[in-house]
Amino acid sequence: MTTQSNDVLQSVFITGLKNVHGVEHQALALIDRQLDHLTNYPEVADMLRRHRAETEQQIVRVEEILDGLGESRSWLKDAALTVSGNLAAIVHVFAPDEILKNSFANFAFENFEAASYTSLIALADAGSFTNATPLLRTSLTEEQAMAAWLDSNTAALTLKYVERRAAGQTASH
Repeated sequence: MTTQSNDVLQSVFITGLKNVHGVEHQALALIDRQLDHLTNYPEVADMLRRHRAETEQQIVRVEEILDGLGESRSWLKDAALTVSGNLAAIVHVFAPDEILKNSFANFAFENFEAASYTSLIALADAGSFTNATPLLRTSLTEEQAMAAWLDSNTAALTLKYVERRAAGQTASH
């Protein structure tokens, strides 16, 4: 690659890192709001707590990569995405099927995050940012595992929701 191409590649890589840093802050906000409302679905709450800890580590990994490149985080992007995560979670609170809507949104969000890390890994490999690749792969694996868990539990969660609702119990969360 020419120097100009390397400059563009590095710029896109840094922008992607700042974006995923903000997205991980958004994920924390989404998880926290959902945990406030998960009384009747302890298996979902347990998984979200576990993934919340992973998300905190993902943020640390991205910050380590940014620091290694001499770059700062985008505090504005982090704040904006945190607010948007809170708002997105609040919207579902009023739905009678909040648990289902959150589950579907979480599945989409985890796949979005996985795609973001896949893109960053391609950029890291192409730009010879080899120290970043293992950190990004760890985060990718965590996102894929969470997406897989959500996918494999959607049917059971849906049926549990219907069962609770049919029994006249609180089913939304």
